[in-house]
Amino acid sequence: MDLFPLWNSLRVAAISTVIVFFAGIFAAYYIARLPRLVKGVLDVVLTLPLVLPPTVIGYLLLRLLGPKRILGAWLLRHFGVKVVMTWWSAIFATAVVIFPLMYRTARGAFESFDETLAYSGQTLGLSNTYIFWHIRMPCCRQGILAGTVLAFARALGEYGATSMIAGYTPGKTATISTTVYQLWQTSNDALAMKWVMVNLSISAVVLLTVNMLERRDFLVSGGKRRGTA
Repeated sequence: MDLFPLWNSLRVAAISTVIVFFAGIFAAYYIARLPRLVKGVLDVVLTLPLVLPPTVIGYLLLRLLGPKRILGAWLLRHFGVKVVMTWWSAIFATAVVIFPLMYRTARGAFESFDETLAYSGQTLGLSNTYIFWHIRMPCCRQGILAGTVLAFARALGEYGATSMIAGYTPGKTATISTTVYQLWQTSNDALAMKWVMVNLSISAVVLLTVNMLERRDFLVSGGKRRGTA
């Protein structure tokens, strides 16, 4: 059993999750503060990948990053970089697919934040950066954590856009999802089921970890409230 699909899936999911973690928080924080009309338009644009079929996203990325397309041709001509049919090209597709999950949950967390806490910090002379990382983020950690885990779990199982932009090359671009499909195509049900169980196991561990962290956070916050009371 070649373990490359597992390693490749984990690194693609991890890198894309890190990217959307910062990009989603940045977008959610600033868009939540915009006027309602502007926020509504941007919200539609940034959430579109959540409702579009992954194959449509893959097609649009190919139209942009293909070797004969606008951005892809420019990168190939000036830097000799081909951004499709490589393992790291799957990061682009995966990041686009999972971004709305991180963005929506982070935005909801920021919108529920009590702004009086930030105003109190400003009256004490605290910088906006300090307030963001030491006051706002800790208060919104539940939403941020949920978005991060959902994004990682979705990235681990992404297939449609990844298969179109990265393809399936054993030992180079294969992921768990594309491997399962290829094994099913060749009627190798036994090995396909093994990879299905691997994916199920990883997803279950991730979700159980989140539940444990949420439970721990609930107990800690409950203890603090009882202590203050």
